[in-house]
Amino acid sequence: MRSPAELDDVPWSELTHAYGPADDVPELIRALYGDDDEAAGEAIYEFHGNIYHQGTIYEASAPAVPFLAHAVLHAPGRREDLLMLLAVLADHDPAWVDSPNWPHSDIAAICAELRAVLPDLLPCLGDPGRGVRRAALRTFAAVADLLPDDIRALAVERVDALYADDPVPAVRADALILLNRFGRVLEPLDSPLAEVRLAAAQLAAERNGPPYAPELVEVFAEDGADPDPGEDEFPWPDTSTQEERLTGLLTREPDVALTVAARWIAAGDIGSRGSWLAGHVAEGWRDREHEVLDLLVAALPHHSKPSSLLRTIGYWVERLPEPDAALRDALHERAVADGETAEPALLALVRSRDARAVDLVLDRPSARLLAAAARHFPEAAGRLIPVIRRELAAGADGNDGIALVQALARFGTAARAAQPELIDCLGTRRAAIVAARQLGANGVRTPEITDLLEEATRSGDASLRASAAVAHHLLTGDPDTALRTYEALLSSRGQTHWYLSGLEPMGTAAAPLLPLVEPLLEAGYDWTRKAAAEAHHWITGSPDRAVPILADIAGPTPVGLSALKALAGMGRCPAELHPALRTYIASPTRLLTDSPLAGQDHPDTELRALARMLLMLG
Repeated sequence: MRSPAELDDVPWSELTHAYGPADDVPELIRALYGDDDEAAGEAIYEFHGNIYHQGTIYEASAPAVPFLAHAVLHAPGRREDLLMLLAVLADHDPAWVDSPNWPHSDIAAICAELRAVLPDLLPCLGDPGRGVRRAALRTFAAVADLLPDDIRALAVERVDALYADDPVPAVRADALILLNRFGRVLEPLDSPLAEVRLAAAQLAAERNGPPYAPELVEVFAEDGADPDPGEDEFPWPDTSTQEERLTGLLTREPDVALTVAARWIAAGDIGSRGSWLAGHVAEGWRDREHEVLDLLVAALPHHSKPSSLLRTIGYWVERLPEPDAALRDALHERAVADGETAEPALLALVRSRDARAVDLVLDRPSARLLAAAARHFPEAAGRLIPVIRRELAAGADGNDGIALVQALARFGTAARAAQPELIDCLGTRRAAIVAARQLGANGVRTPEITDLLEEATRSGDASLRASAAVAHHLLTGDPDTALRTYEALLSSRGQTHWYLSGLEPMGTAAAPLLPLVEPLLEAGYDWTRKAAAEAHHWITGSPDRAVPILADIAGPTPVGLSALKALAGMGRCPAELHPALRTYIASPTRLLTDSPLAGQDHPDTELRALARMLLMLG
């Protein structure tokens, strides 16, 4: 350990952390010893930003360890926070230790420094504060695989005592986990303490994997509904909280996870544990939305403020082909009530395609509700468009303005009624990019509109220039403005794929841009190559150059999904893709789990549908 008196012995300015020279570290360490607890907390916060920045460590990280360890024992407070900082600093994959790069790495230096001070930190395992004891267990766990036999024996003795006698069940459960990391395999499923039984079941499940034994499932269902994390549920090395780790384990077996979630919800859905677990099943597994939504609706009565739960229901109900009447009635009951949960309930009702939703949206419209109603009730254009126009005329801007203008695109030629509001949006630069696109799509040419679009092609916003230029071409039939604009955009540095996707409406009129597009077919960035391939097809009318590029990119990634969409649009499916497409269809798990944008299909649903469509092409 090193005291603050030794800080000047370290050449901090010659060491680096996330923000450059580490010459601020001494001041932060000294702040830990003052009487100002807020300043000490701010110093620890700074350490999580400089010597441990978003999981990354630096040259200055290891030299700070002995000073932080000294502060654990001698600073007036923040002991558990300091112990957890040491634990996360030393977090490593034990497999790294055998790497030839390990001996000279920053993480090896951190672990060596922590290993050296651990004997002095042993008293923390007996600290009066439960949070300190729990944090200390995680600090020892961070280097459990690296401890020499003498320190390991001392640590095991102390941890054994905690497991046998600590008055806090959560601490005993933590001690059990650390003993297992030290190689002491214990499975006390018959412990009188629920926290210990739960930890034991989790350790057994991690060790043996699925399918999980019935006795483990029973422990999860019975003891997991209301564990005692207290106010000090710290992450373990190589993981997050115990709860999140348990969720990950259970969702490896969706039937087990749903069984456990149902029990937790029936027990009151304490801490939203059951509904959280059910939601994770839907995120990771296909075709479980009906079961998950039944559980989420069952959890609603247990929540005094269920806004978050209703948003989750709304997210998944949109993915159901036919939401049942009971689900829609439950949402309607909450949508017509007063209070802060009425809007998320109404949004979910709209997404369930319940006809009663339109009247409710018209009574209390918002941009999000109107956009959802436009997506699911395009037949209600005559009722929705006047309200959308009113909201735009009232000055809606930002994301609200964008959502309202995009909602108009659902209504085809009926959206022409909103021409005055779109003109105002473009002129005042409110949702101007989408307004320009919609004006072009409306097909109504007036001198005012074409002049505004011409002016927008000189904007400082490159995306607006691109959209306005294409809209100008669509209305005038003259490609010169668009070609001039796109020549400048495609000749500049940056993410040119953002603009290439806008060329589709121009088709062969964009032929003079081909010399700028063709080099991008060999770009190193997948998104640029994909966009260039599509643009080449639109311009030339031939898919021959595009198809091999798109087939190479296609796969279960966001850009790969976009490539599959492009192939489907061309009506081409290379034979070499067929085996992969079959796996996309057959997979029981979601291959794309990223959250979809509002008003779009889930990307994994799109992946499976596209795979089926492409295989049908032969």
